[in-house]
Amino acid sequence: MLAAQKIERVASGLGWPEGPTFLPDGRLAFVETYRSRLSVLSPSGTVDLLCDVGGGPNAVLAGADGCLYVTQNGGVIGPWRAARRMPPSIQRVSGDGNVEILAASADGRPLLAPNDLAFGPDGWLYFTDPGGPYDPVGKSNPGFICALRPDGSATILEELPPVYPNGIAVEADGSVVWVESYTRAVRRRRSAGGVETVCILPEPAVPDGFKIAANGDFYITGVDSGGVEIVSRDGRYLGRIAVGAIPTNCIISPGRIHVTDGGHPGLTENPELAGALWRVEIEDIAPQGLFEGKIL
Repeated sequence: MLAAQKIERVASGLGWPEGPTFLPDGRLAFVETYRSRLSVLSPSGTVDLLCDVGGGPNAVLAGADGCLYVTQNGGVIGPWRAARRMPPSIQRVSGDGNVEILAASADGRPLLAPNDLAFGPDGWLYFTDPGGPYDPVGKSNPGFICALRPDGSATILEELPPVYPNGIAVEADGSVVWVESYTRAVRRRRSAGGVETVCILPEPAVPDGFKIAANGDFYITGVDSGGVEIVSRDGRYLGRIAVGAIPTNCIISPGRIHVTDGGHPGLTENPELAGALWRVEIEDIAPQGLFEGKIL
């Protein structure tokens, strides 16, 4: 297992950061869900407003067209309500800050609370929709694995029981992999169809977001374990890197990972801005080649 060489907090006071992505100029962008915005880490270390998208953005991803794609949960998390609610949807943000809704339904069914997203080698934008409004007690909402085609139409690939599908990524062969918070499971949907269980993470890990390293390993943030869980592609548990209080997602770049950290459990009407961004130096780590897409 790769060992962390250095862990450094590079930003604090954030409003539930998640879904980090690199901009073309190398800066790191991420959502702040409780601030209804996209933020960016500047080279000087300050966190600046990139764009207000309203509602509750859950993740952001850079596309090949220079736009940013956002999973928008609508602005409801437990008792919290955004000041400006939005339709649960996939949003696209252009370089000049214009925000548009690309999809608010899939196969005619309204989206409930899109959570995380990833492009595949086919140019499709895959995303999870765990259901909404987020119910941390009853856990009664079905979940969905969806995809937005390059022509802008959205489809449901899998309908799931109330397992809360969360982070999602796509492997080089086109297999879609996601984590389920309530079952601690990592699942894989092969490109030819069929869903298999990769592994069940050990307690207390409750998986949130994740990314895939160049060697195929999964780096999964565990909101209750206070770290990044590392799992091989074939499901072997390789260990944990302790970082942050409530790690929510991560992104891999050569020699390091950046980890977003909620800082506190949230689920309050007026959430504390206790989130942070961490930089973890890891020798010889490299990202999987990222797929890029362009949704018309």
